[in-house]
Amino acid sequence: MFLIIGYVVILAAALGTYSVHGSLASLWVPMEYIAIVGLTIGGFIAGNGPKAIKATVGALPKVFKGSGKNKALYVDVLAMMFEILAKVRKEGLMSIENDIENPESSAILSKYPNFLHDHHAVEFLTDYLRMMVGGNLNAFELENLMDVEIETHHHEAHQAPHIVAKVGDATPAFGIVVAVMGVVNVMGSVGEPPAVLGKMIGGALVGTFLGILIAYGFVAPVASQLEQIVEEDGKLYQCMKVVLLASMNGYAPQVAVEFGRKVLYSGDRPGFKELEEEIKSRKGK
Repeated sequence: MFLIIGYVVILAAALGTYSVHGSLASLWVPMEYIAIVGLTIGGFIAGNGPKAIKATVGALPKVFKGSGKNKALYVDVLAMMFEILAKVRKEGLMSIENDIENPESSAILSKYPNFLHDHHAVEFLTDYLRMMVGGNLNAFELENLMDVEIETHHHEAHQAPHIVAKVGDATPAFGIVVAVMGVVNVMGSVGEPPAVLGKMIGGALVGTFLGILIAYGFVAPVASQLEQIVEEDGKLYQCMKVVLLASMNGYAPQVAVEFGRKVLYSGDRPGFKELEEEIKSRKGK
């Protein structure tokens, strides 16, 4: 939503101010648009492999949908982990074996469909709960393994914004290429009247204008939004990590979820009383 609003403001500022002293028709040079878009897409395809292209294209819809990581989700996750750890504390680790192996049919996890919808997050949680049930790893070893997995996930997730940023960096250069092609065309028409040459030179310069506008006005904001979404996604894994480690170190479920609450961004972090009351209200459900 904000991306569209930003685009409207950018176009209004660029075209609106230009229209005050110039004709917008002069900016309509279809071949320049086609050339720049084609060069940009070609550079994107040539510079990336099939996996990177698929990951980038798949990430683009998130710019409009957002990360989905908000306060309500974190409250759900912390409440869910409290239930799981409380069950472990009361009935033992083996009591959650069915919850781990069949999360969709779990009496606890099935109450949190928003979390279950995130396949990677569910896999992360159940994998480490499974290791805890196995009892073969201590907290230090598990923390190192979590850090490596989170780093790997973070690196993969950052691929899309990095690629989009590189495409944006290359677009002004493609605009210059198109402008130079236009100037070469002008040089071949030096015998034409000044009015004709002026129009041709203006058309050539549109390439530079388009390249810079598209790069910094349209592509760069997409890269920035994707970057922010990646950072928001990563916070969920950090939250689950510290809760599980706190539990392994012997803290009660109430304290363990407090560890998770403290790592959240301030805008998404529920208050201590708020989370406590939410957990109490869900105990009877």
